[in-house]
Amino acid sequence: MDRLLSVEAFVRVAETSSFAKAAMQLGVARSVVTHRIQQLEQFINSPLFHRSTRHVRLSEVGETYYKECSDMVTSFNSLTDHMRELRAKPSGKLRIQMLPGFAIGHFGKIMAEFNQIYPDIEIDVVVNDRVVDLIEEGFDIAFQMFPPLAESLIERKLFSVRRVFCMSPDYAEKFGMPQHPNDLQQHKIALYAGYPSRNRWVFTHGEEQVELSLPGQVRSNSVHLLRDYAATGECLVCLPTLVASYDLLNGRLIPVLPNYTLSSFNFSAVFPATQRRALKVRTLIEFLVEKFREEPHWDKPLLERGWVA
Repeated sequence: MDRLLSVEAFVRVAETSSFAKAAMQLGVARSVVTHRIQQLEQFINSPLFHRSTRHVRLSEVGETYYKECSDMVTSFNSLTDHMRELRAKPSGKLRIQMLPGFAIGHFGKIMAEFNQIYPDIEIDVVVNDRVVDLIEEGFDIAFQMFPPLAESLIERKLFSVRRVFCMSPDYAEKFGMPQHPNDLQQHKIALYAGYPSRNRWVFTHGEEQVELSLPGQVRSNSVHLLRDYAATGECLVCLPTLVASYDLLNGRLIPVLPNYTLSSFNFSAVFPATQRRALKVRTLIEFLVEKFREEPHWDKPLLERGWVA
């Protein structure tokens, strides 16, 4: 029995509560994981899991054993990554989950630059706006606006996600330009369904603060769809500037209530604490931190024009 492989299989099953998911993360057949767990249980002469047709949960012995095994696997992986760092360039597969707003139109160029510098890192990017369980679903990093859902996750801010209400020139000509946040309630509004603040909107102008509930007549989890919908002249829409900037600058859309500031969100890299020393993870995050050390390029012209704060 290879005790290290058996211990690693045990830790993965404990973290995912699934033999199948553990096998997928390890890149082996489910039967291999089952065999390794059985060998480990025979070695310590005690069951590590309570199994049923639907659930897998740690036994009392398993819970105690997991705490020690988890630390051991983390230390071993950290040591291995450290030795690789001393002797070679970062390598291996990096599985990423990313919001469409950043993935589409921005990350492709960044990924090309990163691959030129680190050709031995294989990148697998899954694009959606779900808040995922990184450990259960086998992701190394998630790029998201929501804060981490568990204490075992670490957050590293990359940049602020600013937002702006905007409309097409045709809509402005037909329905006029709102002068105050309260005026928005008289307009047809399309909203992104994934903002952490949900239906609560706070507008700030100097000492004035206006709080509104704007459910919106149209909602979508695609900011790109909402941008294109607003360009038809059918509605007002609130978009993150990383999606709206180009259309604002070329006049396809125009800013609404630029004197009022909306709250912004952090766009962050979120990763398991067990990955904090993983060379491939640290390499990508530090690359992005350096890339966004200054204001994002999509925000600079909007800041200069006073369209966002």
